[in-house]
Amino acid sequence: METIELVVGRIGKPHGLKGEVTVDVRTDEPERRYAPGAVLRAEPPSGSASPLRSLTVDRARWHQSTLLVTFAELPDRNAAEAVRGTVLHATVPLDQTPEDPDEFYDHQLVGLAACDVDGRALGEVTALVHGGAQDLLTIRTPDGRDTLVPFVKALVPEVDLAGGRVVVADRPGLVTPLPEDEQEG
Repeated sequence: METIELVVGRIGKPHGLKGEVTVDVRTDEPERRYAPGAVLRAEPPSGSASPLRSLTVDRARWHQSTLLVTFAELPDRNAAEAVRGTVLHATVPLDQTPEDPDEFYDHQLVGLAACDVDGRALGEVTALVHGGAQDLLTIRTPDGRDTLVPFVKALVPEVDLAGGRVVVADRPGLVTPLPEDEQEG
């Protein structure tokens, strides 16, 4: 069975003295990804001395709006501090889909054709940028420009995985250049 890795979070600061850490969640399914027993690949930040390359979830809980996770490999605050900034990856079957039908994994979107609401080709989705406010689709236009489109329903009203396309409610300056930008080129 083919699998793919998804970035599901980044370890923040320690919480308390017993190795619990805050996690900057990068998944819409934290209950699924941080279930007890889940093994996540750990990617320490550059310059980190942490030898850990995987972490096993022992316990996860919400404290206000922050996810707190206890990993089996982190017995105390010092161990927790040593993994700060570590990016966490989950391995999932390639054919697994999010539970919410309006959510998508990056690998499902990359490679899709982008077209406007009238069906005109705008380019191809080449990446997703995960931002604080919302995710952004990177669309490479036929002339080789990369544009960023906020991945929100108002601007991307349709994702048709079976048809291999996303529909973008394009406006001048979003994907299509502004008229004055076209004249300069």
